[in-house]
Amino acid sequence: MDAWFLVAVHVVAVVGVVMLAVQILAWRSWPRRDPPVASLPPISILKPLFRDGPRLYECLRSFCQQDYPVYEVVFGVQDPADPAIEVVRRLQAEFPDRALTLVIDPTRHGGNAKVSNLANLMSRVRHDILVLADADILVGEDYLRCLAGPVQDPEVGIVTCLYRGAPLGRLWDRLGALFIQDWFVPQVLVAKMLGSTDFAFGATIALRRSTLAAVGGFDALASQLADDYQLGARARALGLRTVLSPYRVETVVDEPRFVDLAAHQLRWLRTIRLINPWGYVFSGITFGVPITLGAALIAEQDSLWGFAILAMVLRLVLHFEACRHQGVRRHFGLVPLADALLWGLWVAGLSGRTVRWRAAVLAVGDDGTIKANRE
Repeated sequence: MDAWFLVAVHVVAVVGVVMLAVQILAWRSWPRRDPPVASLPPISILKPLFRDGPRLYECLRSFCQQDYPVYEVVFGVQDPADPAIEVVRRLQAEFPDRALTLVIDPTRHGGNAKVSNLANLMSRVRHDILVLADADILVGEDYLRCLAGPVQDPEVGIVTCLYRGAPLGRLWDRLGALFIQDWFVPQVLVAKMLGSTDFAFGATIALRRSTLAAVGGFDALASQLADDYQLGARARALGLRTVLSPYRVETVVDEPRFVDLAAHQLRWLRTIRLINPWGYVFSGITFGVPITLGAALIAEQDSLWGFAILAMVLRLVLHFEACRHQGVRRHFGLVPLADALLWGLWVAGLSGRTVRWRAAVLAVGDDGTIKANRE
């Protein structure tokens, strides 16, 4: 076997092992909470809704129970028959003293239905600090207090939060949660550790109304698939910083079947590839076990099998650290299956320009713009 090829294969194996070690280090170095702040200005929470998903009432209720002096929650739907309306009505009856507003407006501003929904809410928003959060997010009572400090900094464009999966209990739900905590979040932590702030997550984005206006408002994002990423990128283009809050929220993971899990992950992976192709390719080196196993099988060198075994051990340590920091149950037995599935989906994500989102099939351009929407 060619000597240069053997050197290259060994380098690949070393990189796979090193990346696993770096991800473990990133988990261990990540802080738990933001420091408390003295100033707590009024905040508006914007909640775009679409149908009555699992645990929707519990998720929305968590935003109505904030330990915060003055805030409002503005809910929005686009269909007058949307079952999410009943959930909001229930919350309005349960919290009569809380400022809970429901907006029903079918106006579309572009191919992204969620952003259209957000745009329709702005006429009813009263405060200058805005918090955007997806419908399937669960938060604690200290959520707004943790966001209030950094978002007031005039040099900050957006504040965003990482999230952990809250699976409903089925196999595919648990695998979806593993994808989040064992692969996605460690990548973000490593990027942050290396100095990058090139991220923004729909789980939570806090910003000032003036920042939103400066980037063109929601109308400027109405045809972007990755609207959260674009909002952060446009704020950074203005010279404003992105802050990744230590506060972690929960996202409900609802994947009844494998096809649902695959469609969800492919939408996410292809979106990342289309907006950041080189970053997507680079993320392949974070699959330490598939990389080292592949190298050992190709080259058939004893030393490479040693790297593969070391990668397997580190991968289990990474899972342990992820679960410990996220406060979730460990599933060591699911790790090999999760890695194999996500590796296959990552490879599938290297090609294709269509994604499934809700009931629609979207065709996406190189800049992340939705080119066609077939519902």
